Amino acid sequence: MSFPGGYQGKVLRVNLTEKTFSEETLSREVARKFVGGAGFGIKYLFDEVDPGIDALSPENKLIFASGPLSGTSTPCASRMAITTKSPLTGAVGMSLTGGYFPVELKFAGYDVLIIEGKADKPTYLAIQPGKVAFRSAEHLWGMNTFDTQEVLKGELVDQGYRIACIGPAGENLSRIAAIINERRAAGRKGVGAVMGSKNLKAVAVRGNKAVSVADNTAFNEAKKEMLKSMKDSPVLYSEMSNLGTPMVVEATCGLGIFPAKNWSATGQWEPVQELGIAANNSRRTGREHCYMCPVACSQMKLVREGPYAGAMSVPEFESMYCFGGQTGVDNIDSIIAADRLCDELGLDTMSAGVTVGFAMELYEKGIITQEETGGIELNFGNHQGMVALIKQMAFRQGFGDVLADGVRLAAKKIGRGSEKYAMHVKGLELPGYDVRGAKAHGLAFATAYTGADHNRGYAFQEIFGIPIPKAVDRFAIEGKGWLTKWNQDVRTATCDCPTMCAFLLDMAVPATATENSARLLTAVTGFAFTPEEVYQVGERVNNLARVYNVRAGFSRNDDSLPERIMTEPLAAGGSKGSYISREELSTMLDEYYAERDWTKDGLPTPEKLIELGLDEAVAFVAGEVEAAAAKEGN
Repeated sequence: MSFPGGYQGKVLRVNLTEKTFSEETLSREVARKFVGGAGFGIKYLFDEVDPGIDALSPENKLIFASGPLSGTSTPCASRMAITTKSPLTGAVGMSLTGGYFPVELKFAGYDVLIIEGKADKPTYLAIQPGKVAFRSAEHLWGMNTFDTQEVLKGELVDQGYRIACIGPAGENLSRIAAIINERRAAGRKGVGAVMGSKNLKAVAVRGNKAVSVADNTAFNEAKKEMLKSMKDSPVLYSEMSNLGTPMVVEATCGLGIFPAKNWSATGQWEPVQELGIAANNSRRTGREHCYMCPVACSQMKLVREGPYAGAMSVPEFESMYCFGGQTGVDNIDSIIAADRLCDELGLDTMSAGVTVGFAMELYEKGIITQEETGGIELNFGNHQGMVALIKQMAFRQGFGDVLADGVRLAAKKIGRGSEKYAMHVKGLELPGYDVRGAKAHGLAFATAYTGADHNRGYAFQEIFGIPIPKAVDRFAIEGKGWLTKWNQDVRTATCDCPTMCAFLLDMAVPATATENSARLLTAVTGFAFTPEEVYQVGERVNNLARVYNVRAGFSRNDDSLPERIMTEPLAAGGSKGSYISREELSTMLDEYYAERDWTKDGLPTPEKLIELGLDEAVAFVAGEVEAAAAKEGN
């Protein structure tokens, strides 16, 4: 039975080893329960990928999935989740990207693309409706991502192809490698390394199949209401559309939570003048839109003079953090150049910048020497050294080879007490919010199924003071378990699965997020969703991801934060004196687990999984609960 709307109803499975492909029917039950995007990715990962495998082995899979709103005229819905077992963390690796590739995959007739196996030589895929061509990419190997896209469009004799590809970082199996489509990145968790491990240089997609809508009248009404909320937002068009995410530099510095110098100088070094709105605007030269997005938050910045003249990129707030605050670099032109270089070489900007900042602190403390760095003086603020290291990391050259897999593995290689300065959770480098001054945000970092990920439970209540669903004290720990669960489940259900840009949740529809999604999903798909059912989608996905991670060996002990966050109070700024002690984190975890109906060790209970319709996970969890009870009884 076909879907009324939203879905094309097909899964494309590609086996690189055998050079075969097949089309499968998308299950209506899976669509109703998991909606799309991250939901589809985690469901297929749970069912098909053994958590115990080596993430860089042919047994791992890459799962591309958009949601039912993608490809319709819903604003800000051209999003896609790429899910795999992360080679960086060993946990669920789920990375989101926008642009035009997500909708082109839908136009090609597919809701999900599953890539398995490993090609015997560098390969790229050319996908059209009902067709997959396996083509040699040997001539592309070593090429940067921007040139790869241009060359392939010419080779395919069609500029309409949308292309997702890796650069040298992915080819060299850097565990912080990204997948790039247009100027957009599926940046985090090392998804680019998985693509490289499969000898897959690129996926080129071209389609001509429209995405239908079940009820156009209801859809137009739902869209009208959402557009009104967007227009009425006091920040979406007035600030976000004109300033982009770098506007958050001012906000986080004002709160005293803009991380500085590997999180050792937060509140003491606040480069608002050098990296804030005025500096960004002086270099702005245009904006970029994703498909059907009226906001166009991506601000293109051009360096017009100096040693980085000619560099142009679209650096987000996180780039200002990781290449600026984290490294002590106040030269915004070098940050634009570093951001561009990462996109070309296929490196995750956040993990790359955090790793460079980590190395800088080790250098300043004398833990590593100039001899080890190959002559690079890695003092905080050395932007030339920062840019040089990025290239070395992508090509695994010199000291860059030590850093190419992120801070956790770099610390293991270096030793000498360097682990203390590695800022990560579960192996994923920390984003640009010093959570010592925003404790629900910190709990989200600790508990997110991907590791430290600001988009898996963004506490906009603490960062922007938005009192939805209620006002909070960012320094308090009481109630933060409930709030973190709410933020994680709502963001998963309304953004990661349908799929929708998360900025709408924070800046336009936070008060009506589940209602907005229920209206849109009901109208587009023909499935009747209530706001409560939308919320439950988020619960379902987060619980299934948790079970996968438990199967992979993760436990409460991994829901932690770096030592610095738990032992060093902030010395200055708007959050002076604050930190998250081990006792505070433990208290928040207890509340969080209780709110989720998990055991005190963070294991979903069989009863909770049955309530969420996750029968596929019950058998494993039941055995774990029994084993834990027996151990406790002894």
